[in-house]
Amino acid sequence: MPPSSTVYDTIIAGGGPVGLFLACELSLAGCSVLVLEQARDPSSPLKRPPFGIRGLTVPTLESLDRRGLLEEIAADAVSRAMPGTAHWMAQPRRPGGHFAGIQFFHDRIDPARWAYRLPGSVSTLAIAMESLETVLARRAEASGVRILRGVGVEGFAQTDESVLVQASGAAYRGRWLVGCDGARSTVRKAAHLSFTGTEPEFTGYSVRAALANGDTLKPGRHYTAEGMYLYTPPDTFAVADFDGGAFHRTAPITRAHVEAVLRRVSGTDVTLTQLELATTWTDRACQASAYRSGRVLLAGDAAHIHSPLGGQGLNLGLGDAMNLGWKLAATIRGIGPADLLDSYERERHPVGARVLDWSRAQAALMRPSRSARALEAIIRDLIDTTDGATYFAERVWGVSLSYDLGAGHPLVGRSVPDFVLGDGRRVGGLMRAGKGLVLDFAHRPSLQALTDRQSGRVGYVASEVEDRLGLQALLVRPDGIVAWACDTPPDEEAAGRSLTRWFGAT
Repeated sequence: MPPSSTVYDTIIAGGGPVGLFLACELSLAGCSVLVLEQARDPSSPLKRPPFGIRGLTVPTLESLDRRGLLEEIAADAVSRAMPGTAHWMAQPRRPGGHFAGIQFFHDRIDPARWAYRLPGSVSTLAIAMESLETVLARRAEASGVRILRGVGVEGFAQTDESVLVQASGAAYRGRWLVGCDGARSTVRKAAHLSFTGTEPEFTGYSVRAALANGDTLKPGRHYTAEGMYLYTPPDTFAVADFDGGAFHRTAPITRAHVEAVLRRVSGTDVTLTQLELATTWTDRACQASAYRSGRVLLAGDAAHIHSPLGGQGLNLGLGDAMNLGWKLAATIRGIGPADLLDSYERERHPVGARVLDWSRAQAALMRPSRSARALEAIIRDLIDTTDGATYFAERVWGVSLSYDLGAGHPLVGRSVPDFVLGDGRRVGGLMRAGKGLVLDFAHRPSLQALTDRQSGRVGYVASEVEDRLGLQALLVRPDGIVAWACDTPPDEEAAGRSLTRWFGAT
């Protein structure tokens, strides 16, 4: 079949949160976008509570806020709050998260140790996947993105100028193709990008079932001689069965099988009378060797997979989209430096590798072995200290995210603080247009002149702030990452070099 006459700036394979957020970013910059999603119906019981709940980390919340999406998402999160029967909600101490099921608590965390974080700037949010996708799809379509559902990518052919995508018997042409099509990515395979890492040690089960004698299970998370189980009364549980991942997607999930696994791992005679909902997963951890092949790029699970322990996967993928969106848009529009798009893989690949190792460490701690239980005891002691809880919160919440952008101020490569300006505006609200930003607390006309040369790609704001953390001026990329900063009188030459590096010569 001949391709459609429309040539899109970007075709995105996959209409999940990562693909939709990327579509929003590209559309914000004036690019035409087509999203091809294999599933006809975006709704699924696995995207709703309890299994569809995901925790959004600090970088994700900041990204959503900078695009004016957070308020709507947060409102929906409140309306779909997790049930009050969740085992952790009955605890006298407020948990902040966990590492392999070992909780850390807010009363041990010391946010004052995080330099260049304003007081009260660190928070997390629980959201249902279905709710998040609904909000992102609504924004994408309102901004002109075309979303085709029930259309799965089957392959592609690329030239120096474009990519011809074959999908469900039709052909579509785009200048770029981004694979956001999950762990079994067709785009990644067709691009011949290797996907390597470590194979699974266990099959994980997430189950909702009617139990005849649920009181035989102890609420909460428990390590046993056979694995781990987590029980949330009256009908929800998770199990990790260290079988090398043998059962994942190899056979139908039956009531009898789940009951046998739960009995063996929990060491009880629990009985399931009805299996209502069940899915499996593993701790397989793999990453693409490269995130780009010509005019084809990868993001989200197409670029990296790992176990869902700790809820890092969604946030990692949304971070890919925020990092890639403005760079790809600038490349499409011909206004960015020639090597701008190369910085996507250079920055995000190490972040993905770090998260995969974090996942592997949790799987190792869960092993049903005497050495793992000994290590667990040590981690429990450490995580209940101020140093330990602060460290684990920093990693789990994403506070430690930074990119190596070269020598410079300690804030370079990190998220810009959400300064409150003299007129009450916040930095997050200044970034809704998806442009760069120069914040000048020293009121230097020379910095404004440098910014003005960027032909509207970078905004300029001179203002006093409530707490400027000792800074005099800084340059912020469209994704909210600080590209240059100074706490002494601004060096115009250094500022100019940074503007050129990220936004092109003027």
